[in-house]
Amino acid sequence: MDLQNYSLVSEFVLHGLCTSQYLQNFFFIFFSGIYVATVLGNFIIMLTVTSDPRLHTSPMYFLLGNLSFLDIWLVSFATPKMIKDFLSDRKLISFGGCMAQIFFLHFIGGAEMVLLVSMAYDRYVAICKPLHYMTVMSRQTCIRLVFISWVIGFVHSISQIAFTVNLPYCGPNEVDSFFCDLPLVIKLACMDTYVLGILMISDSGLLSMSCFLLLFISYTVILIALQKHAAGGVAKALSTCSAHIMVVTLFFGPCIFIYVWPFSRFSVDKLLSVFYTIFTPLLNPLIYTLRNKEMKTSMKKLWNRCVTFQ
Repeated sequence: MDLQNYSLVSEFVLHGLCTSQYLQNFFFIFFSGIYVATVLGNFIIMLTVTSDPRLHTSPMYFLLGNLSFLDIWLVSFATPKMIKDFLSDRKLISFGGCMAQIFFLHFIGGAEMVLLVSMAYDRYVAICKPLHYMTVMSRQTCIRLVFISWVIGFVHSISQIAFTVNLPYCGPNEVDSFFCDLPLVIKLACMDTYVLGILMISDSGLLSMSCFLLLFISYTVILIALQKHAAGGVAKALSTCSAHIMVVTLFFGPCIFIYVWPFSRFSVDKLLSVFYTIFTPLLNPLIYTLRNKEMKTSMKKLWNRCVTFQ
């Protein structure tokens, strides 16, 4: 597809996070460290799950490994360019690069939402139907759940980008963010896009709200079941599922705010975008790993094998 046939704009100007040169120098160092830590942390989780046969055959850790894979992509679709732009006077992105950012954000974000629902289902089966756990959550079922998450993410993303790329862009071309976000880009089209914008962004809002409600229902059922059967009552129930609930809240909170109320002019939108595209992929491995004895034990074994090999 020749993008130039559909647009007079060949590039967009990103406003970035701030205009202060001092803050940009600080953010360059800060976000560079965050990015390296996020990629490294999620890669270690993938490597640990893959190298440990016991974890690799466990449905929960198989899904966790896939979540880490998605998190690496989520933090990489815009963060490296943002870091580079901190050292640039003009933050430019080509039209094709802008459309690619929109595509990958919704592809990866949609897939991760559905995968989090699959992980909630895995915990529901493990806690509420423990005798049938390995039968219900077989390897084939886990692969299907991961495949479905990718398919839904892809279809959701294609439905967004198919309309966005064909809009007439003839100026202005300034995006008030550090990456090309859908609500901001469609406002730049040289036509009235209010109705189209509502339809397109409602797609994201519907996916976010649907997955969030499914997760809310799943964890409510799990907590009620744990409260009835666990000796520690509510406190123990909350402790058991707190890691999953924390990740769900951190990931879905900003997404729902941005895409359910998409046309707000609050500057907090930029802050929330930073949070769910950069900090959430970092917090996921920390939350799931530091509170998990099996993961920490497997990581120690992996480290010992590496040291012994060297």
